[in-house]
Amino acid sequence: MQFIRTGSRALSRGLRPVISIRTTPHVTHLRSFTASYRLGAATRLVAPVNKSQIAGYKTLFAKRFSSTVSATNVAAATQATAVEVKVTKPIVAYWLYFNAGLIFTIVVVGGLTRLTESGLSITEWNVISGMKPPRSQKDWEEEFEKYKQFPEYKLLNRHMTIDEFKNIFYWEWSHRMLGRFIGTAFILPGLYFASRGYMTKKVAKQCFGITAMLGFQGFMGWYMVKSGLSQALMKEPGAVPRVSQYRLTAHLATAFVIYGSTIMVAADIIRQHRLANGRITKDLIRAINNPALNRFRTAALFMLHFIFATAMTGGLVAGLDAGLIYNEWPMMGEGIVPPKNELWSNHFVKPGDNGKWRNLLENPTTVQFDHRTMAETTAVLATGLYLYSRRLPLPRNVKVASNAMMAAVAAQVTLGICTLIYMVPIELAALHQAGALTLLTANFWLVHTLRKIPVV
Repeated sequence: MQFIRTGSRALSRGLRPVISIRTTPHVTHLRSFTASYRLGAATRLVAPVNKSQIAGYKTLFAKRFSSTVSATNVAAATQATAVEVKVTKPIVAYWLYFNAGLIFTIVVVGGLTRLTESGLSITEWNVISGMKPPRSQKDWEEEFEKYKQFPEYKLLNRHMTIDEFKNIFYWEWSHRMLGRFIGTAFILPGLYFASRGYMTKKVAKQCFGITAMLGFQGFMGWYMVKSGLSQALMKEPGAVPRVSQYRLTAHLATAFVIYGSTIMVAADIIRQHRLANGRITKDLIRAINNPALNRFRTAALFMLHFIFATAMTGGLVAGLDAGLIYNEWPMMGEGIVPPKNELWSNHFVKPGDNGKWRNLLENPTTVQFDHRTMAETTAVLATGLYLYSRRLPLPRNVKVASNAMMAAVAAQVTLGICTLIYMVPIELAALHQAGALTLLTANFWLVHTLRKIPVV
């Protein structure tokens, strides 16, 4: 009776026994227990009790202690911790959509930074100290002196005052700060959602991939700026201090890929959540999976790649300021096609080149002609795809996406022509760049609505 005497003394002192219970998948058996009583840092252990004493002790503990252990709850909790997350919570999708909106914004701000010729105003890359702009007059003078050491000031902006410098400085500073904010908005909430089990493993990997691309994009931004700060430009006759059109286009391409990846992952999360909750009807699933839509599905995906390629030729146009020549449409000079000696000039051929292929990437005339041709082809293909869609048994959401893409195409063509004939005013050029991303968004939407839904 050592246990009863010791237990009674412990109970009278208000101490709580710790009971260990062994469970099986179906039944919980009270095989044995050992009571221990903790007082401060010390614990006194009592000898194990045999089966014949269990019945009496159960009554004693039931009276003395109000807290009970449910075997069913224990088993359920154990199973819950072992179950893998099957569906990502919708809040993750809303977070991704928010970040996609930020990426859309920074693309437009980046375009304005380029159009205002502000991209080379900050000549250093300091991740932390670069967050604080100059405050005092002395700080501004020091920053201006740094700018004066580089080709853009020496060749183009010798007339610039410090107040004019402040204007271009703040454009570039805002662009960089927005980039930092996007990185933070991706990393911190992403870590929180992943640690709380809000994401499936697949979505967590996708978000990690997007975050990695954001880091690469920051590197690409500085790599692009460095090309415009090179002192070698001072030695080239007729050189214009600007960033490399190759690096600018790569920077733009990375932004578009990050943006597209973000909205597609978000859209997929919403769809999976609706499927898990039975909010997508069997009729809609059959309509989307209809084999009659296979050609349309393929054509929409092809349009996505063609629109992306057209936007990249626009990056080359921006990098070479090619929009400032042939400001008319549909003619280019005396014909629809400019003279052959301008399209395939020997001026852009370098020693060791096999042919005149550099004209496609470095000749402003050829680059503008390519962009015009691809943009016009995009408009024709999109119109044909839209007309074809009218003959198909499309679900309502697919029809809406198709209509949105056609509207975006019409708006983008109009903006492109107006930007050209008015000699690239900043407002129209910025809208034209935003229009490209809007058109791509509409096409992403169409492609996603056409994705087949697996039938379980």
